[in-house]
This record gives sequence, structure tokens and C-alpha cells, in this order.
Amino acid sequence: MTPNRSPGRAFLSNDTLITGRPDFATAVLAPIHAIVGDRGLITDPGTMQPFMESWRDGWVGRSPAVVLPDSTEALAAVVRICAETRTPIVPQGGNTGLTGASQPHADGSEIVISTNRLNRIREIDIDNDTMTVEAGCILANIQNAARDIGRLFPMSLAAEGSCQIGGNIATNAGGVQVVRYGNMRNLVAGLEVVLPDGRIWDGLRGLRKDNAGYDMKQIFIGSEGTLGIVTAAVLKLSPLPRATATALVAVSAPSDAVDLLTRAKGVAGDRIITFELIQRDCIDVARRHVPDVPDPLRDRYPWYVLVELADQDGGNRLMEMLEGILEAGMEAGEVLDGVVAASKAQADSLWRIREGIPEGQKREGVSFKHDVSVPISRVARFLDRANAALERECPGIRPFAFGHLGDGNIHFNPIQAEGGDPAEWKAKLATVNAIVHDIVVDLGGSISAEHGIGRLRIDEMPRYKSPVELDMMATLKRAFDPHNIMNPGKILRA
Repeated sequence: MTPNRSPGRAFLSNDTLITGRPDFATAVLAPIHAIVGDRGLITDPGTMQPFMESWRDGWVGRSPAVVLPDSTEALAAVVRICAETRTPIVPQGGNTGLTGASQPHADGSEIVISTNRLNRIREIDIDNDTMTVEAGCILANIQNAARDIGRLFPMSLAAEGSCQIGGNIATNAGGVQVVRYGNMRNLVAGLEVVLPDGRIWDGLRGLRKDNAGYDMKQIFIGSEGTLGIVTAAVLKLSPLPRATATALVAVSAPSDAVDLLTRAKGVAGDRIITFELIQRDCIDVARRHVPDVPDPLRDRYPWYVLVELADQDGGNRLMEMLEGILEAGMEAGEVLDGVVAASKAQADSLWRIREGIPEGQKREGVSFKHDVSVPISRVARFLDRANAALERECPGIRPFAFGHLGDGNIHFNPIQAEGGDPAEWKAKLATVNAIVHDIVVDLGGSISAEHGIGRLRIDEMPRYKSPVELDMMATLKRAFDPHNIMNPGKILRA
């Protein structure tokens, strides 16, 4: 598509004040408007504001424009204009990220390109168990479309009602079913990507085997929009489980939860789709701030595990398997108490506990959020070391941990002391981060398991990545984006 260079419409003179470029309206906005039309270009500050702010943690930026192309070709034409004029771009999907990767910076130098209007399901191939979708498709809509044909798209996370698949791919999203199905990297067969120079790479191949050179799609998965903009994807589907069995059990310590997980793997194998570890404090916070969060058991216990099995066989066999695992766990002293859901409504009630934790924590006060992973065998050691180190450094800090024990990903989010001054606790952020992340890396873990780096962790990368690895990443960035226009200042400093 060749952009029409006619002015199209008048743009506000304050564009110059935002960008510092007196030719911005004529050189950038007018040709973009000629491509995307009135529906595809927002310059009104009030209308743009939802695109400028993150839903959590206060990331706020400024931009002279939000662009919403309705096709890959239109998006590519917009990117070509940005490449020609050296205009930085911030790709944005559902804006549900947690690291500031999809917000522009405060200097107003970047335009936001939103994939909201790229929301079509292009093809469903039942025999190949694949679905080709555009980047702006809402995750829940993809799940429903798969379910309608008797298939499962297993990516599942709290923001699935509003997050977009392009953002899930760009951040290599995880979620609650990674233990069986893997993270986003495992669920993508092919990609379509607009590169920083405006070229379109068509890699929409629904193949399980393709050994013809480098696996280019994997370069873009998890790149957080710094190497290109994902515009479509071929997703892998799985058989839709015919039965699930869900339970919430109490354990005395994370080490017992790890032992129970090992036991469950030996019996249920890949029927385990969820194995979530929950600290009692997390349930208390969720119940304090979120409606309809139940207290699952009559007595209080220090730790809980939410476990779910799924299978193609009937429900009775699966339920018997789960009950057998838990009974053996009780005999071995791993399980203290528990409840097995007897209906979908009861299972939903147990899930309400897990789903209410992030919302409850958001309302509780200052928290120090860490999306970390360590080998499963070292989860208990990590929690013991991190909690002890933080109590020594920050007396009164409240432990708060939950997450995906089945794949070693723990959301370790300690909360300020009750009654403490929020400003004083916010000032401790760098100290707390260093303590936690030093322990994580010492145990062979990662400072970002599923949320990405974005702006939140960018300054910590040199501390925890080797110079060789950082140089490889920087070389890749320069090769794809030599002018650093694609989501600059995210993952890597320029």
C-alpha cells in the first residue's frame, strides 16, 4: 500500500509541543491519516488517555497520536512512514501488561500503534488442530471459538477477557495451565510480523515440523514489541477435555507441596493442568477486598494448593485418581486437610480464591511485586531465604506469595507493614528487589518468569544477565531495528 501524502485533515498545533518536531503534523500524522482514516487515528488527549496508562502500577506516558490500523497492510504502511521519518513506535494490544512495556514514555516522542482493530479469526483447520487469528483478537474469544469446534486453546490467565493474543505472544505469556500445555512459546505454530522497516514477514505456517533454517517465529515471541509487531498467528489447539477434577488442600509448608506435586506427577502424569501454591495471607487479603471469595476449609492453615486434573475419559475415573493422590498425600503427612469439588459450581468457587488474590493485593497497600521462577526443587528454599532476608532488612514486611508451583513460577509480592507510611515503604523498592532477585539468581532462577522485562526490570538486566548474553540481545536488536524506533527503552537500553 502506498501512502497518500495529502494532508487529509488539520492537526492541532500542540503536536509540535509534544514531539518537539515542527513538521510532525505534515510529515507524520497527515500521511498516516491518509492510510487509516478518521477511525484509525486518535489525537484528542482525552480519548487517548486509556492508551497512555497501565491498569496497574502507575505507568503513564504521553503521545501525539494513537494509530489503529484495520489490516496488516495498513499497519505496515504506517510503520514505513515511521521508519522514513524516524518516528518511534510503541506497539500496544489489550494494555494489560505489568511491566510498562506497552506505555509510551513521558516525553511524547512516540506514537502508539494499537492492534484493537485487527481482530478477525482468519481460519480454523480442525484436522490440523490450528487456528489462524489476528493479533487484536481477545484471548477469551479465541478460547470460545476453539470450544465451539470441540477444541481447547489452553492459554488461560486473569486478563483473558481483555488481553489480546498479540500481546500474549509478544510477552510469551504463561498462565495457570503451563504445567501441561506450556507457555505461549509452545502454543504458536506460525506468525505474521511487520518489521521495523515496514516489510511484512509471512510466517503463517501451521507446521509441527519445519527444520528449514532458523525458527524465526521464536525470535519475536517474548520480544515485547522491540523487534517487530505481531499482526497474526497460527495457534495450536488441543483436544477439549471431557472431564476435570478440582481440589484445594492444605499443607504445612511449600516443601510438602513440592512432595505432593511429585506424587501427583507419578500417578496422573500430564493430566495435571494446574498446581497452584497459595499462602494463607493471600486468601485473607482476597477475602478482605474482593466479594464472594470463600474461606475453603473450617480451620486455618499456613499454605494451600489448588490442583486440577483434566482428561478425555469420564469424570468418575479422574475424580478417583485425584482422591487417591490426596489420600496418599495425607497418609504421608503432605496433606493436612482439603476439599474436592463435587460440581462445577464448587470448582468455580475454589478458583475464585486464586483469581481474587491479585485484585485484593492491589487494594491492600504498597507491595513489592516479583514474577520469578526457580527450579521446582528449589521453590521452598527460595521462599525461606527470601522471607528471612526481607524480615531482617525490613522489619514488619508481610510475606505474600502465590503462583504456579507446577512450573516453578512464584509471584513473590511482600506487602508493607500494617499501618506503615506508604511513601517510606515505596522508597525500599530497590533494596527489596535486589535482595529477592539476588536469591533467585543464586538458586538458578529468572527475575521474570512470565511478565517480561519492559521498563520495570530494564535496569536490572546488566546485574543478572551476562555481558555475552546482553551483547547477543543487543546485536539482534540492531540487526532488526538499526534506528531503534520499535518500542525503544524496553528490555534493553539504547
